[in-house]
Parts: sequence; C-alpha cells; structure tokens
Amino acid sequence: MIASDKTSEKINEIILITECANGTPHIAPFGVRERNGFILIAPFKPSISLDNLLRERIATINTTDDVRVFAGALTGRRDWLVERSGEALVLESALSYKVINLEKMEEDEQRPKLYFKVIQEETLKSFQGYNRAQAAVVDLCVLVSRLHLLPIDKIISEMEYLRIAIEKTAGDNELEAWEWLVEAVDNHCAQFCGDNFA
Repeated sequence: MIASDKTSEKINEIILITECANGTPHIAPFGVRERNGFILIAPFKPSISLDNLLRERIATINTTDDVRVFAGALTGRRDWLVERSGEALVLESALSYKVINLEKMEEDEQRPKLYFKVIQEETLKSFQGYNRAQAAVVDLCVLVSRLHLLPIDKIISEMEYLRIAIEKTAGDNELEAWEWLVEAVDNHCAQFCGDNFA
C-alpha cells in the first residue's frame, strides 16, 4: 500500500496520450497527482485510456496551452497531430511532455489507482501563462466530463459564472473550445433533462 498525504496534493490538468492496440494514439484530458515520487492517474471504468495503460504500461503526459485539445477530446474531436519520438507520443502543440511507466496499481471497482514513474521529460516551448478564458475552458471541461454524475442545474450555474471570463478574455481558440463544450451540455440537456429543466 502506498501512503498518501492528501493535504499537500494538487491536481494538474494534462493531456494523456496512450497507444491503442492498433497503434493509433488516444488523446484524453486527465487530472493527475504527484504522490510520494509517483504520478497518480485514476481513470474511471470503462475507459480506453485505462485499457491502453494496462496493456502497454507506458504513456505520455503532454502539457499544452491550446485548450481546444481538452475540449476536443471531450466532444469527439481527437484528431490532433501527434508525433512519435522514441517512446513518447507528443502533441504538436505540446509545451512539454513526460513519458511515464506503470509501476504499481491499486484495484478499485470504479476507479483504480495507477502509479507511474517518469522515465523521460522534455520542455519544448516556454509557457506564457494561462489567461482567464483558458482556465474557464478547462473548468468547463471538468464539468462536461461529469455530466453523468452532477446535477445539471449545478453545471449550468457554474457554466454561467465561467462565461464571464470567456466574454472578457477569450481569443479564437478559447471561443471555439467553449462552443464545443456548450454544445455538449445542450445536447445532454436535450437528451436527459426534458421538461424537468427550464
């Protein structure tokens, strides 16, 4: 059992690229933690990423300031340019990447905990800092990824607050990403909310 100090943990939102059985890259946004020298990833079941991680035992963490990649992965737009560099699968828009190798696993019926060691790390471009709209898009990505778990009124309420940052600071990339996510929320409401949500 790996001990944890949850009071000092933070979650970093990244793009995880795993390799499918047919050799194609699978792009997915994830929140990852650092815990006792390991990187902890806890995918929900079922998950293509989880299947790939357990089979290949290796993946690449990408950081990017193009929030369209986060929003796109959640809305069926996964066709982003990925280059292979040795064992690394690297986004064209990556600022940095880490190749990680699976070392330990704690099984769970809903969300197993996978612990990875970094085996390669590269910085490709300097990070200029997120603006408020980029942060708002990432926050809405988290909400959209939980549409099946959270009450829709909570999601709508938080989305309206996040919209303020979009209206004030968004560029073209952020506006496009925001539109994809809003469409996903609207589609969810049309399918599941019916007359119960005004």
